[in-house]
Formats: sequence, structure tokens, C-alpha cells
Amino acid sequence: MNAPTYDDILIDRADAVLTLTINRPEAGNKFRHQTCLELVDALQRFRLDRDLRAAVLTGTGDKFFCIGGEHDPVTSLDQSQVLPVIDVYQALDTIPKPIVAAVNGFAVGGGNVLHTVCDLTIASENAVFRQVGPMVGSFDAGYGSWYLEDTIGRKRAKEMWYLNRKYTAAQALDMGLVNEVVAPGEALPRAVEVAREITTRSPLAIGAMKGAFSARHNGVSGQARMAHDQQLSLYLQTREAHEVGAAFGERREPKSESFWA
Repeated sequence: MNAPTYDDILIDRADAVLTLTINRPEAGNKFRHQTCLELVDALQRFRLDRDLRAAVLTGTGDKFFCIGGEHDPVTSLDQSQVLPVIDVYQALDTIPKPIVAAVNGFAVGGGNVLHTVCDLTIASENAVFRQVGPMVGSFDAGYGSWYLEDTIGRKRAKEMWYLNRKYTAAQALDMGLVNEVVAPGEALPRAVEVAREITTRSPLAIGAMKGAFSARHNGVSGQARMAHDQQLSLYLQTREAHEVGAAFGERREPKSESFWA
């Protein structure tokens, strides 16, 4: 599948692994309206590409992973002032392929939520994690609260949101916010290595497990993805499905003995 040219993100393919990089280092790799649209587009293309089995999400440089959202006063004049980042979170959470975050520096505000929604997080020793919403008149009472609470516990999540403290990579590892801490400059290659390791596993099994984790929080849409993306795709390959379909086309009753023959 031919990929378009993006302004705010970079994409790189290596075998079955796709790397998505937020490429706005001059702005701390903040996501703006355009960034969100590009990420959603790239993630949906990743979903549909059968040759890609896992992805890595990171930011350009060695200082910033992502420090949240940037509201453009020009685009805000004719569009909602709320960035479409929920579409990004939802894509990260529901695509039935694993996505590994490579946190190479500051992960603040929406950037902290961004990596939390990913399946796994590899952090550089120089990474810093923080929620600053109440300090700047903002909040994320959705993925940023629910998933963070599930990840590090209720008291810690409230601490992050209420007190807005900075947490080192070592502290993040201790509280379960990240999976692994590596030397500076090694987060991306290690995340790619982990993603490649996952590609050696059964894609159906990995997809089913991701769907199960996601369905817990996503109600009917989560259940629908479990049923459609996993169960239906498998069911359509059974003798039962083939026989029932053939019987309908031939205007006869299906032969139940053919279901298991």
C-alpha cells in the first residue's frame, strides 16, 4: 500500500514492523490538528496492511517523546478547539496489532497518555513522565484517567493528575508505567527489537488478546471488534460457514453433517 507524504510524522518500514515518528522537535513533538489526522491515517493504513504485524511509536530527537497537544489559533477559528487526539488513542487501542512506544525523552500531558495507550513502553533513562493538565487549565478525563489508573493504580494516577510531579524513567518502571528502561539513545532500537519479537508470535492470538484487553473498556464497540475482527474471520473459514452459505445460494437446507465432515 502506497503511503502518502506527511508533514508532521515520519514513517519507516522494516520487514513486518512500521515505525511512526512524530516529527516536530522544534515544538517538543507536540501534536496539533494536522499531526492527529496524519497519525490516524497512518495507523489505519497499518491496520489494513497484511505485511505489517507490529508498530513502534516515537518522537524525533533525544529530548522529547511528545509533550502534549498544541492548539492552533488559526484552525481553531473554523474547527473545534478540541484536538482530534481521541481518534489517535482509539486507533492505538483497537487496532488488532501491537504498538510499542519508544519514549526517548519527555512524555508530558497528552504525550504521557499517548504512550500509556500503546501496548508496551520502552523508555530511555533520560525519559521524564508527567501530567500537567490542572496546571494549565486542561484535563483528560478519559483515556488519560481510566487507562492510567489501570496501569499504575488509583492512588498513583490521582497523584500524577493532582500534584503534577515529574517522574524519572526508573520511577516509572517501579510503578509499572513502562515495561523496560534502556540507555539514552537505545529506546527506539530496543522497541523495534521487541516489536520484531512479537511478530514471531501468532498474529491471530496476539490480535485476540489485544481485542480482549481493549473490549474491557470499549463496551459494544470493543465487543464488536472481538466478534468481527477475530471470531468472524475464523468462523468464515469453517465448513459450517461454507455449507450454510452454499445452501443459501442453492436455495436448500444446509446439511448439518457437512459442518464437521
